[in-house]
Amino acid sequence: MSLLLACLSGLIFGLGLLLSGMSNPAKVQGFLDISGAWDPSLAFTMAGAIGVAMPFFFWARQRSRTWLGLPLALPVSARVDRRLVFGSVLFGIGWGLSGICPGPALVGLGGGFLPAMVFVAGFCGGILAFNRRSRSTGDA
Repeated sequence: MSLLLACLSGLIFGLGLLLSGMSNPAKVQGFLDISGAWDPSLAFTMAGAIGVAMPFFFWARQRSRTWLGLPLALPVSARVDRRLVFGSVLFGIGWGLSGICPGPALVGLGGGFLPAMVFVAGFCGGILAFNRRSRSTGDA
């Protein structure tokens, strides 16, 4: 049952990205182009998503299990360190250059969009490299 709900949630998320146009890299780059023809629609999409999700995050902080009885573990660290800042900057640079982030990349992958395929390959490569480095240094 939980796998079915996870797939349904992913499908709804993907449809939302498609309907809002956020799976289109040009739309994302239009939002990030503050000195040119700025497109604020991504800000409205993010604000709407935050508004919908926020009450559920407050609710989740009070619980230890999901509605399906699965363990619920939210991040507990609020520490801002060098790794977090470096990762955020790297993510932002990649997002700005490509106009693609992980959610829309998976939507594009499903649609056979070549830039999304390249992005997902690089994304997976980065995850593997991080895991390999973390295991070798004990710095997970």
